[in-house]
Formats: sequence, structure tokens, C-alpha cells
Amino acid sequence: MPTLTRWFIKSALVYLAAALLLALLLALPSSINLPLFVRFMNPVYFHLFLVGWVTQMIFGVIYWMFPIITRAQPRGNEQLGWVSFICLNVGLLLRVIGEPLVAVRPEVGWGWVLVVSALLQWVGIVLFVFLAWPRVKEKYRGG
Repeated sequence: MPTLTRWFIKSALVYLAAALLLALLLALPSSINLPLFVRFMNPVYFHLFLVGWVTQMIFGVIYWMFPIITRAQPRGNEQLGWVSFICLNVGLLLRVIGEPLVAVRPEVGWGWVLVVSALLQWVGIVLFVFLAWPRVKEKYRGG
């Protein structure tokens, strides 16, 4: 299994555990005094689950299992894969930090964190599409 695949899958599992823990916290009755920011983390839960768990698990499996391009570079440009991984994860972590900050203290101007987060996640996904596209577009010719 390629190293990048292991990182995608391990990260996905960590995000799954974090999403489920957050879901548990969000399901607690409001009579339990949790910090205010926890009540504003519903969008974070969805991002942890969909981008963290689902998307990264899919990306890890795609990178590992899709047909090879050539014997010299069977999975394409590995550096592009790492940049995709980093962008996706930094963007997701910024979302985890920024979402409750914007909800609790909107007057402070934390909105830029969400913009950078969305941009990084988008770039990470687009880079991965560029990496995976030749593996679904072209037929392996044994080169």
C-alpha cells in the first residue's frame, strides 16, 4: 500500500472518530453546560464526516487501487498527491477552528479563516482530480 494511501486512510479514520465524538457532544441535552462554541459546531461535524472521513477514504482508495498509468509512474505525480493531502487537511483543520470562532465572535472578523479553509479544500480536491484523471481516462498501454 502506498504511503500516501496510508496517510489518507489513517487521517480518514481519525476524522471519523472526531466526527462521531462531536456528534455525541452535539446530541447532549442543552441542560449540560458545554462551552458555547460546541453548540455552533454542527457545520464542523458535517465537514469532519464528509471531507475528513468520506472524501479522504475515497481518495486513499483511488490512489491505491485505480489502474496504473505507466510502470515508471504508476500513480502519477506523487508530489501532487501530497500537496492535495496537505491542502485538504489544512483547509479542514482551519474549518474546525474557524467555524465556531465566526459563530461565537462574528464582530472580530474571523470570516477570512473560513474563506482560506474553503479555498484550500477546493485546491486539494482539484489537485487530486488532476492526479486521478489520467487513471480513469487512459487505457494502460504497458509503457
